[in-house]
Amino acid sequence: MKIALDPTPFHHSHSLLEFPALAADLGYEYLQLTPHADMIPFYTHPKADDGLVRKFRKACDDAGVQVASILPVLRWSGPDEQLREAAVRYWKRALQIGVDLGVHQFGTEFSGRPEHPEQSEASFYKSMEELLPIIERESIHVAIDPHPDDFVEEGLAALRVIRGLNSANIGMVYVAPHTFHMNDAPLEILRAAGDKVRIVHIADTMDHRASHGLRYITNPAGNPARVHQHLKIGDGDVDWDELFGGLAEIGFLDNDDAVMCSSVFAENENAHEVSRYQNQTINEFIKRASA
Repeated sequence: MKIALDPTPFHHSHSLLEFPALAADLGYEYLQLTPHADMIPFYTHPKADDGLVRKFRKACDDAGVQVASILPVLRWSGPDEQLREAAVRYWKRALQIGVDLGVHQFGTEFSGRPEHPEQSEASFYKSMEELLPIIERESIHVAIDPHPDDFVEEGLAALRVIRGLNSANIGMVYVAPHTFHMNDAPLEILRAAGDKVRIVHIADTMDHRASHGLRYITNPAGNPARVHQHLKIGDGDVDWDELFGGLAEIGFLDNDDAVMCSSVFAENENAHEVSRYQNQTINEFIKRASA
């Protein structure tokens, strides 16, 4: 299993080409390349040309760091057909960037709309009709996260949508800070998904359902906002012994292709210290679960 750093907390302080050396300095051998204005931004066409891709790959080689996974977030399941078609074009370029970087693991979100679940699901499968042949031809694996405020937010429901593609090249991202939005119990999701879980995001979050739903109060009452955090391990309500035990049970911790990514976004002012803490604490939980 690869333990990777999500460099999002450093976007304001470091350039894209500085990320590999930064990861190495923080004790990581791997990066997860999440949306960045100079590479693959949120929702729009990738901005990196072949020259920048080569420079980034050299920066990784120089730092002794590998890109474990790439995470585009594009509207491939959106109900707007023009934007869906554009997202498919953007995905094709993102996949080529991955091939050029030597990266064969992608993570992403469904990126549909919860108020249009049937239309979004239809858009997702339509996009995959065009993208899946490329994904399979290039031996790429794409893992998908049921993100809060998407057309599918629950863990088992997301697994059904993924399974419907009938492809070994498509799996699931399990995002620990989304634990309390996925409805189903963590172990139930992990056991059902098994080796389809290829990426796990490690950050803590509060259970918004606690205190009879009054852990967080949003106005007006009853609005559909989804609330969660990406905190460091121990600052929220995630049961980490249960999660790592479940990951050990399904063989994730022993899978050389699996990616475990530290994704704390809530503490930019302490990002260096938090990143080192996450790396150390993740390794401690792995040892405990493996034992």
